[in-house]
Parts: sequence; structure tokens; C-alpha cells
Amino acid sequence: MTGAAERGADRESAVRTVEVAGIEAGSRLDRWFKRRYPHLGHGRIEKLLRTGQIRVDGKRVKAGLRLEPGMRIRVPPIEDAPGTARKPARAREPSRDDAAKLRALVLYKDDDVIAIDKPPGLAVQGGTKTLIHLDAMLDALRFGADDRPRLVHRLDKDSSGVLLLARTPAAASKLAAAFRQRQAQKTYWAVTVGV
Repeated sequence: MTGAAERGADRESAVRTVEVAGIEAGSRLDRWFKRRYPHLGHGRIEKLLRTGQIRVDGKRVKAGLRLEPGMRIRVPPIEDAPGTARKPARAREPSRDDAAKLRALVLYKDDDVIAIDKPPGLAVQGGTKTLIHLDAMLDALRFGADDRPRLVHRLDKDSSGVLLLARTPAAASKLAAAFRQRQAQKTYWAVTVGV
């Protein structure tokens, strides 16, 4: 194999395929990339789309495509921004104690959904400097199922409330659609002091 062919093979092996999670449903493709690769400019995303390096379910697509759970996004090799070659911080795996505490928060569970009582202070998803979050601990809520539960909506870190998780891809799709189309009825309570 020649040097150029080897480099091409190495680059192709760095291609990843990422499945869209339920919580990402309804997001535009370009915004999905911006959340995951903040250093990637819009022009670069457009070029990767135009040249067919980014694909969804094997097809060329536009930046404004609305994502649905289960879609598979082809992610080409993307260079780190200058000066950001360090490894990203990884979410901490839940300890046995954390897993037991998380399972104690379960309010309801059936074959399709899990409802948990999310306490204030627990982030639903990770982010910069957020290493402890629910998304990293979802394996503790498998309850013997093959599939890992999926997030289908979020609550702010400082908010408490009932958070629904889907136990199957079909449930994730239906729940995400219900939230996206505003068919899910939500009730918000706030405690205030004074005016």
C-alpha cells in the first residue's frame, strides 16, 4: 500500500457512525454537530455536507435536516481545534452506592418506560466540567433489559421533577414525538416568597 493509500485507509477507519438518541430528536443536524464539536464552524459543516462526508442513514442531507431517534449519522474524521488536543474529561461510572440511590428514585417502571424522581442538583446530560450526570448512569436502570434506557426529554440541573426514560427504541420514538409535538401534558410548580 502506498503512503497516500495508507493515509486514506487510516482516515476512513476514523469515520464513526453515531445513532441519534431520543433526547436529540427534533434537533437540526448542523446544531447537533455544533453541540458535539463546538470548534467546528458552520462553513466547515456545510462543506462536509456538500462533499458527502457527513451522511444520515447513508444519504446526503442538508444542514437543516430534523433528526429522529435511531437515525445513524456518519461522522468523518474531524480535527481538534488548535490547542485542544487534550483528551476530553470522561463521565464517571456510577458506584454501587450511586446505582442503588438512582434505582431508589424510580417512581414507575414497565416494559416501555421508567419514570424517575429527579432531584435538584443532578444534571441530566454532561457538558463542560459536568462529569456526574444521569446520562452516564443509565446502565444502572437496565433492570435486566438488553437495551440501555434512553433520555427523551430534559430537566434543568437545578430543577426537580419527574423524568421519563424510554426502555425501547419504539418507546423512545413515540415519547420524543409526543414531546416534540407538544402532546405531552406538563405541569410546572414553583415555590415563591413575596411578590
